[in-house]
Amino acid sequence: MQVDYIIVGLGLAGLAIAEELERNDKSYIIYEDYSQNSSRVAGGVYNPVILKRFTPVWDAFDQLNIAIPFYAALEQKLNIQIDYPLDIYRIFTSIEEQNNWFNACDKPFFESYMIPKIVKNNNQGINAPFGLGSVTNTGKIDTKALLDAYIDYLQKRDLIVNEGFEYSKVIFIEDCVKYKTITAKKIVFCEGYGVVKNPFFKDIPLKEAKGELLTIHSPNLNINYIIKSSVFIMPLGNDTYKVGATFNWRDKTLNPTQEAKDELENKLKKIINVPYTVIDQKAGIRPTVKDRRPIIGTHPNNPQLAILNGLGTRGVMLAPKMAKQLYNHLENDEQLSKEVDISRF
Repeated sequence: MQVDYIIVGLGLAGLAIAEELERNDKSYIIYEDYSQNSSRVAGGVYNPVILKRFTPVWDAFDQLNIAIPFYAALEQKLNIQIDYPLDIYRIFTSIEEQNNWFNACDKPFFESYMIPKIVKNNNQGINAPFGLGSVTNTGKIDTKALLDAYIDYLQKRDLIVNEGFEYSKVIFIEDCVKYKTITAKKIVFCEGYGVVKNPFFKDIPLKEAKGELLTIHSPNLNINYIIKSSVFIMPLGNDTYKVGATFNWRDKTLNPTQEAKDELENKLKKIINVPYTVIDQKAGIRPTVKDRRPIIGTHPNNPQLAILNGLGTRGVMLAPKMAKQLYNHLENDEQLSKEVDISRF
């Protein structure tokens, strides 16, 4: 079998590069062993504002300009809804935060997103005595629904192999590679945290962060927007909400923990004052990098091998642009941005 590309890993990164290849009439096959689930359990929020400090997310304007049409096209292609526009309401904890909000609203970047007023809290289920700040033109991507539908799409076309990738089986042949019975021009590794087992890219400075989220049922909460405070509360429909997320730099297992559950519930109880029931808990390992920028590019000694990794907590925004940039680098020899090029390490 001969293809243009082998893709290893099907999270948001693998899906994005697969779409970029398909849109450019390149053939591919994907290997996925379902060992990583950070894309599936992610909140999936797209938001260009860092709500802790009221500052812009790095490169947010360009990322969103590519990401929003990207997901719209996938909705048509897969015949599902995955993009749910939702405003975000930031709970203020002091007069100082209110003042900082107005100062940020005066900056040109935020004109399309931050509403320059204090929103009075009229929801008795939420504790917000200092009011809230509203961010618009934001929302969430249902990453689990997207990946499930995309796997179905791939399976119907025999474009996915449900097994782990065996690095020792890669043979380099001039300007291509052979893997088992497949010959390809390039392999793109999109393994997330799984890259720590990859001998070709074992030296990248990945700083993995375990994140855990709760799903709660709360009939009296009644919000149709995202609440952001010490945790976020995201409506899922039918009085259910996702609550997250934790950051654990030590634990590298995918097992949900009581420690994380306690942390999330302690923070949640300071934000809401209505009853709720925890109905689920999920964990995933975020592939982050020490400089908080993605990693894309090719292996220094084997240019047939490429990587797309390090999307961290903003995968839904980053993946489409990073895939496009990597594709143009591999196929059109376009230079990578210095901020994301693997050669920066």
